[in-house]
Parts: sequence; structure tokens; C-alpha cells
Amino acid sequence: MYNKYTLDNGLRIITEHIPFVKSLSIGVWIETGSKNENLINTGASHFIEHMLFKGTATRSAKDIADIVDGIGGQINAFTAKECTCYYLKVLDSHYQLAIDLLADMLFNSNFNDSEIDKERSVILEEISMYEDSPEDVAHDLLSHTIFKDHSLGYPILGTRETLINMDRESLLSYMKEYYVPKNAVISVAGNFDEDLLLKEIKDKFEGWQGDEQQSSQVHPLKYNYEIVEKVKDIEQTHLCIGYKGIEMGKRELYPLLVINNILGGSMSSRLFQSIREDRGLAYSVYSYPTIYKDGGLLTIYAGMNPSQLEEVSYLINEEIIKLVNNGLTSAELNKAKEQLKGNYILGLESTSSRMTSIGKSELLLGKTYSPKEIVQMIDDINMDEIDKIIKTIFSSNSFSASVVSKQEHKKQLEKTLLKK
Repeated sequence: MYNKYTLDNGLRIITEHIPFVKSLSIGVWIETGSKNENLINTGASHFIEHMLFKGTATRSAKDIADIVDGIGGQINAFTAKECTCYYLKVLDSHYQLAIDLLADMLFNSNFNDSEIDKERSVILEEISMYEDSPEDVAHDLLSHTIFKDHSLGYPILGTRETLINMDRESLLSYMKEYYVPKNAVISVAGNFDEDLLLKEIKDKFEGWQGDEQQSSQVHPLKYNYEIVEKVKDIEQTHLCIGYKGIEMGKRELYPLLVINNILGGSMSSRLFQSIREDRGLAYSVYSYPTIYKDGGLLTIYAGMNPSQLEEVSYLINEEIIKLVNNGLTSAELNKAKEQLKGNYILGLESTSSRMTSIGKSELLLGKTYSPKEIVQMIDDINMDEIDKIIKTIFSSNSFSASVVSKQEHKKQLEKTLLKK
């Protein structure tokens, strides 16, 4: 059972009371991420996320860590393409401290120049870490390619060039534009007294003011289809293939989830069984959907020895062709439905996952579906919907591919992946 409240300043609060647990997860969600950035300030959302942990007017960075550790809690944050979230998980008796700490970080962070310089160095090291992970490079290269000239393709971490030019003024200016109550949601899941919780949130957040959030200058999403490569001195070859997916909130998302499970979303999937189990050609091969407000992706990944790329890419294409020509069996459809329901319901046993689910849904969709509604939508998936999505996504050469390897493979992939 979800309850939703809106403060006078426009801040939305969504709660789910779970009386049989002794914990509480609370998150402050801001609708800003790399999608809201441009080529000059890309990485700003992530930089601000880091800075909110670097000390406030009354608490140092160490104080924040000590306070949370002292009550056995967990504090963290993440920046995504379309949102940023700051969250705490604590025993239910510490809800006041959790709310106070999040408010203090949000409204009173110092943004000292010396701390900005330190954190800039940390983020540059984070970029180096990702650059040393060729699998991550392949995924980022795919995103940059298929969302070419669109902010969804920008790296969440930013670039070395944009980070060097960020300072206190630019970060606070960006924060002033997007960190406004009408662009935010507080989500809470766990054990709490509703009236006391709301009073505490209201005391700390009703004074939050900000200009009317400006509509972000995001261009309409267009997909770019091409095969790109990056030569890197590594042992494995990493391949990503991306197809146009389904946008958030659409009914078609659920048939897509079924197709993903059967294609490469589990150990019993067609790709895993064919490429890894039957032939031993790759240690890692999988598929997954990515969902945004205005679009989405279905991505296939495989990591293998360079000499196996031709066969692996051929087998991936063969499985896609079989999917288009033959679809799914009734047994596969029923199995995938049960798998989706099982994964979803098991995830509900964590207050953190429930807080994330209701917070993100309210922030980006403006509504939250109950577990009963979601299970019903999964049960209602039929074969006609499956066939329609398969043909929409896979029946042409509408895909992008990225390969990261120690040698060039683009021409090889054009032969094995492009349908004649």
C-alpha cells in the first residue's frame, strides 16, 4: 500500500509501510543526470553527487561517515542517465537522524574549493578505472554510438576535459537549476509511524525553495545505427550489440522483458546455452534491457578470445534470425513469466529495493504500480504481443554494435551481423 503526499513547495513524498521489518530505507531523488547535461558540463550531476558527501556547515565528511557507521546504517548515492539519488538505510528507530542528515547534505554542503579539487582527482581516477575495464568501454561506446548527438549518449562520469573546467560556481549554478523541490521525490519504505515520519520530513524539507524547474533542453531521441570499434591492448574481445528498446511506462515493456529472458537474460537462455554451455566459446554472454523516459535499448554482450569473434557473432545473429522466424514456444513464454514474477517478488523483500522502485517510478513516471498490478501485467502477456515486439526490434538491420579488441574487427562484424 503506497501513500503519496505533496508539500506546498511541490516536493512529492511517497511511502510504503512494511510493519514486519525493523529497518527503513529513505531516498531523495532528483530528476537530473547526464541526459540533462551538454558537451560543456557533462559530468556535473555526478560531480555534485560526490560533493554532497564532502562536508556541510556543521559536519565534516568524516562526521557524516562516523554518524552512519555509529548507528549501523548504510549511506550511499548514485547518478544515472536520468536521475540522481541519495539514500540511507537505518534501523527504524533512527529515522529522524536519517532525514536530518539527508537534509543537511542537500541544503548545507560546503563545496569548498579545496574539496572540489580533491574530488576532481577522485573522479579522474574513477574514469581511469573504467578505461581499464574493456567491458565497460564497450558498453559506453555502444551508448555513445546509438545515441549519437544526444545527451543520453554522454558519459555519466563526464570527460577529463569537462571535469578540469568545473568549479564551485558552475556546480552550484547547475544545482540551482535542477535541485528544486518540484524536480524531486522523497521515497520511504520500511517500518515507521506515518504521522511522525511526515512531520519530520516536513520540518526539514518544507523550507526548500527554488525557481520553477526549467524544462531541460533535450533534443528528440533519434537512434543511430552503425558498427564501431576501439583498438586496445587487451587479451579478450568485447562485443556489444544494441537494438531500439521500449520507453518507460509502455505496456510493450513487459513482452520485451520476456523476450530478453529467453534470449540472454538468464543461465537457461538461448544465447548462454548455445554459446557458452554447448560450445564453450565465451565465459560471459548475456542480454539486458535499458529503459528511459523517451526510449530504450536491448543490449547483447559477449566477451571472448579474438579468434572466436566471428563464430560468436554468427551464432548471435543465428539466434536472432530464429527468434524472428519462429518466435517463442508456449512453454518458453510461461517459463519466462514465472521467472519475471519470481525475480520481482523476491526483490520486494528488501526495503532498499522497494524504496528504489517507488521513488524512481514516481520521479520519472509520476505514478507507482502496486505489486498486484505488475504481476497482473506479466500474467497478461500473450504471444501476439511477443511476436509484434520481436518483429519490431529484430526484423531489420536497425542496430548498433561496438567491439573493443587488440585488433580490428569491423569488416568481420559487417559480414556476420548484417542480414542479407
